[in-house]
Amino acid sequence: MGPIIGLTAQYEQLVNRKMLEINNNYVDAILDGGGTPIVLPIVMDGDKIDNYLDLVDGLLLTGGGDISPLNFGEEPIKEIGSISIARDKMELELFKRAYERNIPVLGICRGLQIINIALKGTIYQDIFVQLPYSIAHVYSENVCQGFHTINVLKDSLLYEIFEKDKLVVNSQHHQSIKDLGENLKVTSTAVDGIVESIESTNDKFVLGVQFHPEAMIYNDIEFAKLFNYFVNKCK
Repeated sequence: MGPIIGLTAQYEQLVNRKMLEINNNYVDAILDGGGTPIVLPIVMDGDKIDNYLDLVDGLLLTGGGDISPLNFGEEPIKEIGSISIARDKMELELFKRAYERNIPVLGICRGLQIINIALKGTIYQDIFVQLPYSIAHVYSENVCQGFHTINVLKDSLLYEIFEKDKLVVNSQHHQSIKDLGENLKVTSTAVDGIVESIESTNDKFVLGVQFHPEAMIYNDIEFAKLFNYFVNKCK
């Protein structure tokens, strides 16, 4: 069956209904990596979150909407996008409890930011306003292909996975890490200094990437290496 990987999902509250959605790219990536993906619905009860963690061997924090700046002590600027307080609360608590249990965690885009905030870091609410010198980081025409380069530190999990100090990645975000969280290190950046990956500095397996490797696997099979590596760490 392979390791069971819990996947978080987008949560929307609409008129007369609530929607839980997940891009199937994440499911494909975990399946191709040898894991068994399960989607984790939004719950607020700590005991229910623990029940989830009793079931899984690893946790994938997926991408999605913006994170409320109230989670790191700021008021929202006008450029903030769609947020879900319920999703923020659940994912922050889910990560903290997984972290305490030494459950391997992979964070993608928003997931990287959740990791950083959970470990007392902060993020830029909108890099194009707050970092006006930044290069383009949103390219929606084809998220399955590379868009800009990142520079990878050799002493990092990302380098161990790809054996390259430069990668061409896709990009679909307007928020990014500002102040780094506790027990984390930056392992790759774009040319403008925007953080593109982080990992834990202690013995816990925590890896976060700002790009979307789950979409890249359809055009560049090399990005499947990341999911193979993660799933193996969950065994």
